[in-house]
Amino acid sequence: MRRSAGKVTVTAADATALLHGWFHVVRLGDAAFASRPGDPGTAEHHAPASTLRVLDHWDNMDVHPAMGQVERGYAGASIFYDAGQVRTDLSRVTAYGRLLAAVGIDRVAVNNVNVHAREARLLTDDLPEVARIAAALRPYGVRAHLSVSFAAPRTLGGLPTSDPLDDDVRAWWRETAARVWETIPDFGGFVVKADSEGQPGPFAYGRDHADGANMLAEAVAPHGGLIHWRVFVYNHTQDWRDRSTDRARAAHDHFAPLDGRFADDVIVQVKHGPLDFQVREPVSPVLAAMPRTRVALELQVTQEYTGQQQHAVYLGPAWSEVLRWRPWGDDGATVADVVAPAGGFAAVSNVGDDRFWTGHPLAQANLYAYGRLTWDPTLDATTVLDEWITLTFPDAAGELREGIHAVLDESWRTYELYTAPLGIGFMVRPGHHYGPDVDGYEYTPWGTYHFADRDGIGVDRTRATGTGCTGQYPAPWRDVYESLDTCPDELLLFFHHVPYTHVLHSGTTVVQHIYDTHFEGVERVRAMVDRWEQVAPLVSDDVARRGRERLAVQLRSAVEWRDQVNTYFFRKSGIPDQRGRTFY
Repeated sequence: MRRSAGKVTVTAADATALLHGWFHVVRLGDAAFASRPGDPGTAEHHAPASTLRVLDHWDNMDVHPAMGQVERGYAGASIFYDAGQVRTDLSRVTAYGRLLAAVGIDRVAVNNVNVHAREARLLTDDLPEVARIAAALRPYGVRAHLSVSFAAPRTLGGLPTSDPLDDDVRAWWRETAARVWETIPDFGGFVVKADSEGQPGPFAYGRDHADGANMLAEAVAPHGGLIHWRVFVYNHTQDWRDRSTDRARAAHDHFAPLDGRFADDVIVQVKHGPLDFQVREPVSPVLAAMPRTRVALELQVTQEYTGQQQHAVYLGPAWSEVLRWRPWGDDGATVADVVAPAGGFAAVSNVGDDRFWTGHPLAQANLYAYGRLTWDPTLDATTVLDEWITLTFPDAAGELREGIHAVLDESWRTYELYTAPLGIGFMVRPGHHYGPDVDGYEYTPWGTYHFADRDGIGVDRTRATGTGCTGQYPAPWRDVYESLDTCPDELLLFFHHVPYTHVLHSGTTVVQHIYDTHFEGVERVRAMVDRWEQVAPLVSDDVARRGRERLAVQLRSAVEWRDQVNTYFFRKSGIPDQRGRTFY
C-alpha cells in the first residue's frame, strides 16, 4: 500500500490479497488518506503472520438430540444447513464470506468435528452441495474444508475395516479425495477428531495417530490438500477415584512421542490449554513439544466456557496472552512464533442465523479479534477492540466508544472473578456447561476435578507428589509451576493442592480470595449494566434491547455463581468471610 498526496494505491500478488488490502483501507478510514500534499509518499507492506487462519463450524445438518443444530452454538441455527439439507438460499453464506475476508480469515470447515451419520455423507453423496457452499465463499477468497469421520471407509464405503495400514482403506481414501478435488478444485482439506470422546480412530486397529493422519495425508497430497488432526484426545471413561489419570497430561502423552513422524501436509491442531477452553488454564505444553511437526493453535471463539454469548466477555486479551507466551522463557520464541510459520491458527466459530450473527451483539468483537490477532499476533487487544467499535458503530462519539470499552475491556477477567478461581476450571453443569455446579464433574468419568475437601483444594500436578504434568513443560516453566513459591496465583490450583489458609502472593488466603473475587465480580457486572444503560440511547433500539437483555442475564448468573461458589467453600472449609458478608 502506498500513500501520497491524499491518494492510496493498493497492489497485491493476487485477487484475494488485493481484497484484503481493500479491507485494510476501509479499516483505516480517513486515516488512510492522511498524507500531506507534497509528501513523497510512504509505502507499507502488510502480510499475515500465517497463511492458515481457519474457522471450524460445529454445525450439524439435522438437529442432534443432545447437541442441537450447532454444537456449542449460541447464535441460532446453522447458516449452512436446514432440515437435513444444505440451504437453498446461500446468500447469507456469501455475506459471511465477505465478513471473513474483512477480518482476515481465509478458510472454513463447514461441519461438526463430531461427524454424525448425516454429515458424513457430505464427503460422498452430498459433495455437490458442499460445492455450492464453496462457490458461495469463493468470491471472497475463503476456501472450504470438511470434517470427516475416520470410520468413513466402513460406514460409507462398505469396507470391513478402517485400518489406516490396510491397502483397500488407503485406496478408498485416495479415490474419495480425488472426487472431492475434481468437484471442488480449491478445496482446503479435512479436519479429523479421532479416538476422542467416542469418535472412531486408529487406536481400534492398534495404530497410532501418526499412522492415521499420514494415511489421509497420502490421499490429499496430490491435490495440495491439508489434514488438520486434532490432539484433543483423552480418557473420558476414567474412574474418578483414580488420581493418577490426568486429563491435562493426555494430549502431550499421546502426541509428543510422535514428533517428526507426521507427513508434511498434516497439521496437528492443539487447544490453547491442556484441558478444554477454560477461562483460565496454562498454555498447552504440546505447543512447545513438537518442533518437527506442523502445529496449529486452536482457540474457541464461541463462548462455551465463558458465558455462551449470554455474557459479554471479550476474549482478545486472553488470546493475546496465549499468543505472546514464551515457552522457553523471556529470551525464547512466543507461541505465535511457533505456530504461525507452518501450522497457523484454527478456532471454533461463534456465528449462527441470528440477526446479530453472534446472538449477543458485543460477541461480534470476538470474531473480529480472532481474525485480526491471527493476522498479526503483535496487535494490542484493546486497540483491536477499538477498531471493531469504529467499524461497527461508525458514528460512535467519545461517550459510546468509552462506554463499550468500559463494558468489554476487563470483561474476561471479570468473568474469571465470578466463576472458577485460581485456574481450577469447570465447576459448570455437565452437558450444556452453563451456570455453576461446583461438584458437577467431580465424580464423573470425564476427568475434570478440583479435589476440594475439608482441608484444601486444587489438583496436584507436580513431579514431586502429583501427576507430573509440570514436567511436560520446558524450562523455566517446569520449575516455575512446580514450586509453590513461584507458581503464579492465577494458576495455583491448576498445579497444586493447598490448604484453604495458604497465603497467595497477593497476601490473602486462598479461601478469602475465593470469597472476595466472587463478590467483586458481581459488582463489576453491575457496573457493566449501568454503563450500558448510559450509552444504550446512542445505539439502535434493537442493539440496545438485546444488550440490555443479555446483561441482565449476566448479572443474574454472576450472583448465582457468587452465592453457590462462596457457600460451597464456606461449608466445605468452615472458614468465615473476614468481611462478614452473606453466605447460605
